[in-house]
Amino acid sequence: MAEENLSKGERTRMAIEEAAYELFLEQGYSATSMRQVAERAGLAVGGIYNHFASKDAIFEAIIHDKHPYKQILALVSAVPGETVDEFIHNAAQALVEELGRRPDFLKLMFIEIVEFNTKHMAGLMEEIIPQVLPLIQRIQSPDGALRPIHPAIILRAFLGMFFSYFIMEMMAGQVMPPEMREDSLDIFVDIFLHGIIKSEL
Repeated sequence: MAEENLSKGERTRMAIEEAAYELFLEQGYSATSMRQVAERAGLAVGGIYNHFASKDAIFEAIIHDKHPYKQILALVSAVPGETVDEFIHNAAQALVEELGRRPDFLKLMFIEIVEFNTKHMAGLMEEIIPQVLPLIQRIQSPDGALRPIHPAIILRAFLGMFFSYFIMEMMAGQVMPPEMREDSLDIFVDIFLHGIIKSEL
């Protein structure tokens, strides 16, 4: 919905979420107080409680509105690719590029994992699953070239591996020797598709 069509209450709620989101990313959930959120949003503390019962309720709203899984799945669904191989290569490139543009995605994920032990994910999955189904269809191989692994498991492995690829790039990419960095994403995709064991001729 366009912002100009929002009610005053909806705009205030959005301002609270944005203020809390910025503060959570800057200093973590536990270190952020409701007073700080109110000050960042330009409200009195009591004004927040007209829209959210607690700080946890604000974070839960942020998770549902901004969690990277929702946006990453939509992004990956839109990439081109006629074959499974093409689709996986293009999806990996799109995923890594988007994560590079949006460091807030990983920060939000880590707050949910470290400070909440993923307690909000069960509710979020109800929203994610409809986006997952088209992806599962895209990685089903009509020529039977894939191993008999459930497509949902393949998708889970894909997302997990490439999030870990990006995290390792952040942590160690700049200090790796050039020969370990050249074409590293393509090599990573090839390993995902074909493994590390030589195929028998």
